[in-house]
Amino acid sequence: MLESTFNWIIEQQLLVTTLILGLLILERYSLQWLSANFVYKLWLLVPVSLLLVNLPEHYKPIQNTTISTMLITPDQPLNSHFSVSWAFLYVMVFSVLATIAVMAHKRFINQLKLTPLHNTQLAEQTPNIALLQSHSVNTPMVIGLLRTQLVLPTGYIQKTDSASLALIIEHEKVHIKRRDNLLNMLCLLVTLVFWFNPIAWLGYISFRRLQELSCDEKVLMNKNTQQRILYSKALINCAANTRAGLMAYSHYGDKKTMLQRLKQIKHSGNSSLVAKGALLIFAAGMLSNFATAKQPEAKTDKHAISPIMRIEPVYPIQAAEQGISGSVVLKYDINQAGNTENVSVVNAKPAGVFNREAKRALMKWQYKPSSSGFKDVLVQLDFAIDKHYKSEDLIEKVTVAAK
Repeated sequence: MLESTFNWIIEQQLLVTTLILGLLILERYSLQWLSANFVYKLWLLVPVSLLLVNLPEHYKPIQNTTISTMLITPDQPLNSHFSVSWAFLYVMVFSVLATIAVMAHKRFINQLKLTPLHNTQLAEQTPNIALLQSHSVNTPMVIGLLRTQLVLPTGYIQKTDSASLALIIEHEKVHIKRRDNLLNMLCLLVTLVFWFNPIAWLGYISFRRLQELSCDEKVLMNKNTQQRILYSKALINCAANTRAGLMAYSHYGDKKTMLQRLKQIKHSGNSSLVAKGALLIFAAGMLSNFATAKQPEAKTDKHAISPIMRIEPVYPIQAAEQGISGSVVLKYDINQAGNTENVSVVNAKPAGVFNREAKRALMKWQYKPSSSGFKDVLVQLDFAIDKHYKSEDLIEKVTVAAK
């Protein structure tokens, strides 16, 4: 289980890194044409893409029904290529980071020393929202993941004019309505899972910035220039002593983030429908490719695609020790040079036991060079404790007779 999970995480890095880099570029260079709220919503591409890429292969179309088989037995010396130490190191670092995040959360809550806030006027503006106050905070904030509460600095109402207070409260209400704290917690958890990828950390920071930028847009929708100026001044006051770190709570950002927010306020409402439409079309096409995994059909000849060099997979040591047999169906392409590429698991039984060794061996197979190569070639590798093992076909084949 540990080995298969670790391998899955490693396999997702190219996709995750590419998507996050694209979103970072959009945040850095396109906010003047695309609204911050629009780019913020594009972060949905990350979980949706991961889901589509990891759909069971039997949900995806297979163009080639010709399948060859190969039997693998543990006759060679048992030798695991998987380094348990790397997986152990990964789990240790993840556990340490997760523990730090939980402890920081608990310590912060304990330091707040919350007390109820009773204010009739503010209660009317925030129905169904618990109001609290604390001497330990300098800016308004929303705490809690499922049961959110609004916390104000002690004496904040008396120190702030009513117009500015109304705008800041509206800002926090947007966070509550969207359940941003819960989203932040999920985003932080995914970042901790990919802790070894620096792009994931940059993506987490970008996600938090975009969250505040999109919140600003929500508040300033249909607001006049005077209200925008008043809101900008209120943000600057709130950003003076803001907190950040490995916590799910939204924050007003450091000086660099605040400058970006003030700059974006000037461009708010100037987004381009053409740019948004073009980006949505591109995103839809990308997701469609992930979902269908369709590739151009090529003519195949059963004899023409016999390998000239076939590497036998290593029988996983744990499976051999436990007496486990099984099969893996792989789909792959053969390029013009005769090398295999785009290797993926179509089906496996039992799941996740033989996948890694099967894929690693198949990527080393060699075929005769051809003018066009081949697409969607199928092979079933049967891993058997002894040669008397009878495998079952993992690809359902249906023959339709003409009436």
